[in-house]
Amino acid sequence: MTIGDGASYAPEGEARPVVEAGEFRFAVARLDHGHIYGQANGLIEAGGTLVAAFDADRDRLATFIDRFPLAKPASSFEELLDDPTLQLIASAAIPSERSAIGNHVMQAGKDYFTDKSPFTTLEQLQETRQVQQATGRRYFVYYAERVHNEAAWHAGELIKAGAVGDVLQVLNIAPHRLSATSRPGWFFDKSCYGGILTDIGSHQVEQFLTYAGCKEADINHALVRQNADFPGLEDFGEMSLTGDNGASFYSRVDWYTPDGMPVWGDGRAFILGTSGSLELRKYVDLTRQVPASKIFLTDQQKVEEIDCLGKVGFPFFGQLILDCLNGTELAMNQEHIFKAAELSMRAQRLADDHG
Repeated sequence: MTIGDGASYAPEGEARPVVEAGEFRFAVARLDHGHIYGQANGLIEAGGTLVAAFDADRDRLATFIDRFPLAKPASSFEELLDDPTLQLIASAAIPSERSAIGNHVMQAGKDYFTDKSPFTTLEQLQETRQVQQATGRRYFVYYAERVHNEAAWHAGELIKAGAVGDVLQVLNIAPHRLSATSRPGWFFDKSCYGGILTDIGSHQVEQFLTYAGCKEADINHALVRQNADFPGLEDFGEMSLTGDNGASFYSRVDWYTPDGMPVWGDGRAFILGTSGSLELRKYVDLTRQVPASKIFLTDQQKVEEIDCLGKVGFPFFGQLILDCLNGTELAMNQEHIFKAAELSMRAQRLADDHG
């Protein structure tokens, strides 16, 4: 696992299968973003069987199959759509193309697992909502900064257990390393990635909705900044939301992780509750531990440091598989998935309107 470059960051954990081998068969298609390796890792560790892969770039496909040799190369995307033995197709396409790919997958009678952000426009979201409702299939999103991070996942469990009382505010800091020379051309084209709040901002909104227990929110403020060297790239964004239960949210996202940082970004979250607080150090504990996944809990009785690295695992993927097989909503419910994307795009639109 590469910890210095977010594009190739693919966490690996202990295998915790929820199904027997061959019981849940999936394929991958469109490997434009390196997050597909994390998506595949998570599903395989949960017992999924990766049987096939497709990408129009044959070199990129060969590299993927070198990593996952049990996957057979498919000759076309349609070959995967026509395979009646597949339950799910995972994809990390160019963001502006993810919605249409998912629509085809669901219309072919399969569930879909896309990298974030799932959409780049509100119009795409509306179309996919309609397809999902019409087909009854599931549209999952890889909001990895929570579902593939042990501290972020465990924080949700602590909050559900009442560790900090009612959540009053979530504050997310999400710096990322640019690594400009290794990025594909579409990364610098806003029409392809949708803007920084639409893109990495969707992670942060999803965490807010989860931790604060919100189903809806109002956008109070949103701002973005253009990169001086790459005019199509937004390198800084911030947003403030208020949830339907009164909880407050602020997030900063950026591409300014300096080269001296040992990981791709010092992502943190600060969660204030009525009877305690949590600080999450998701990827590094500066000057003390690299990599790291820690929670600092303060409540009415104590201050506690909770080391989550290698201890919590990644339950999301097993829950996703069981949702596909049983029609449940253990991993995350469909409206939550869509709402996180909707709010991040609404914040992006507000920032765009304000110039």
